[in-house]
Amino acid sequence: MEPTIERPPAAFNFADYLLALNAARGDKPAYIDDRRRLSYAELDRRVRRFAAALPGLGLHREERVLLLMHDCVDWPVAFLGCLQAGVVPVAVNTLLPAQDYAWMLGHSGARAVITSTPLLAAAQAALAASGRPLPLIVAAAPDEALPEAAIRFAALAEAGSDGMAPAAATSRDDIAFWLYSSGSTGTPKGTVHTHGNLFMTAATYGRHVLKLVEGDVTFSAAKLFFAYGLGNSLSFPLSVGATVLLLGGRPTPDAVFEVLLRHRPTVFFGVPTLYAGMLASPALPAAGALCLRRCTSAGEALPKEVGERFSAHVGAPILDGIGSTEMLHIYLSNRDECLRYGTTGKPVPGYEIRLVNEHGEPAADGEIGELHVRGDSAALMYWTNRDKSRSTFLGDWLKSGDKYVRDTQGWYTYAGRADDMLKVSGQYLSPFEIESGLMAHAAVLEAAVIGTEDAHGLTRCKAFVVLKAGIAASSQLHEELRSFLKTRLAPHKVPREITVLDELPKTPTGKIQRYRLRERERERAAAGA
Repeated sequence: MEPTIERPPAAFNFADYLLALNAARGDKPAYIDDRRRLSYAELDRRVRRFAAALPGLGLHREERVLLLMHDCVDWPVAFLGCLQAGVVPVAVNTLLPAQDYAWMLGHSGARAVITSTPLLAAAQAALAASGRPLPLIVAAAPDEALPEAAIRFAALAEAGSDGMAPAAATSRDDIAFWLYSSGSTGTPKGTVHTHGNLFMTAATYGRHVLKLVEGDVTFSAAKLFFAYGLGNSLSFPLSVGATVLLLGGRPTPDAVFEVLLRHRPTVFFGVPTLYAGMLASPALPAAGALCLRRCTSAGEALPKEVGERFSAHVGAPILDGIGSTEMLHIYLSNRDECLRYGTTGKPVPGYEIRLVNEHGEPAADGEIGELHVRGDSAALMYWTNRDKSRSTFLGDWLKSGDKYVRDTQGWYTYAGRADDMLKVSGQYLSPFEIESGLMAHAAVLEAAVIGTEDAHGLTRCKAFVVLKAGIAASSQLHEELRSFLKTRLAPHKVPREITVLDELPKTPTGKIQRYRLRERERERAAAGA
C-alpha cells in the first residue's frame, strides 16, 4: 500500500515553516562550511533579520533577486530570507561567464544581486553589461575590502530590528524561487517553483526514500544552486533538524575525501562521474575509514559496476535516481528496501510514471518509451517561454525527455535522452547500455556514445572514452575494448570506432554533453578529417 503523502496548508511560507520547525534546536549546528558554523538559533535570527532588511533596499514582494554565491553559511540565509520576505531568489550557476549573468538579469528582471567575493568581478561585469545600477550585496570576510557602492552581506543580515516583521503571507502556490535549468543542450530556461514544491520534495523523496534523521550529518557534492543540491543541503536536512556540510570549491575527489574524513558525514550525495573518479583515485580512503550509512546519485544514470564497487568499498548503498529541475528533485529511485544496481529503481511515493512510445501510445514492458512524470513538485512554467512550457508541461504530466524501459516487475532502466537515442540496423538502442559496457572494462574511467553516418548514410555507433590514469591508448586496447563489448552486447551495438579523449564535455552538473561530441564529428567531416 502506498504511504500517505503529507501536503502543506493553503497559507504557507516555506522559510517560516522551516524556522518554526527548528525553533527548539538552539545551538545545534545547522551548517558548517569551509570557515564557519551556523547554529539553528543563528540561522533563525539571521534569516528573519535579512528578510526584515530587504524592504529597505526597495525590494518588494514577488520581485526577483539574482543569487550568485558559492556554497557557504550565507547561502541559506539569503535564500530563506528572500522567501521569508516574499522576494523571489533566482539561484544561478557560479561557473558561468559574466555575459550569461547579464542575460539572466535581463530575463528575470532581477532588482538586486547577492554574490560572493570571488564572484564579485563577474557580478560587476554583468551589472555593467545590463546597464542597470542595481543594489549589489556581497558576502565577504570582515577584513575584505568592497567597492564603495556594495552592501556587506553580514551587515544586512544583522540589520533587521529585534521585533522583525512577520513572514510574508504567501500561499503554497505562490512563486517562491527560480532555478535555471542546466540541461545538456540549448539556452537555460527560467524554471519557476512555488513554496509548496519545496515542501513536497521533502514529503516524498526526503521522507520515504532518503529517510534522514536529526542525528545525520549530510554532505552534497552538488551545489545549492542546482535542484539536486537544493534538496540535499536545504529542504531535506532542515526538515528533520540535521547538520549540513558545505564545500565552497569544486568537489574534486580529493576535496570530497577531505570533507568525508574530517567531518565524518553519515549521508553523501554524489553524481556518477564523481563516484567513478573517487574509485579511480589513489587517495580513496581505505574500506572502513568512512562512516557513511547512505549515498545517493543523480544527474546521469549510475553504471552498475560503479554502484556495486563503491557500495562494497564504503559499506553503504548508493540510491540511484532521476529527477529534474522541472520536478525539483528525484521522482524515480532505488531505495534501501528496493535496490537493484543498473536500474533507476521504481517511482518515489507521491509520483506517477508513464512511458510513451514513438507513436504516442503506452509503451509495453520491455519497450523503450519516453518518460512522463506526474507529481505535486512540478514547476509552474518556464518564464517567458510559452512554447517550451506547452511542449513540456502536458496538463498534470511533465515530459522529461528521458527514455526508459520498464520490466515486468516494475523496475525502470535508463536508455538515454530522447535526442541521444540511436537507430542502428533498424533497431533503437540505448547509448547508455554501450557506455556502461565500456565502463565495466578495467581501463575505462568514462564513456560516451553517439551516432555517426557512414559513407552510405547509415547510422553507426561511435564511442569516446577517457582512460584511467597510467593507461595509454593503443590499437591493441581498441580491439580489446571491442572484443570485451562483443561478449556483453549484440553485434549491432558494438562501436566500430572508439576514440580516446582526455575528458568528455559536460555540464556543471556532470551530465555528458553528447551534442558537443556530435558537433565535433560534423566539424571533422566538413574539414575532411
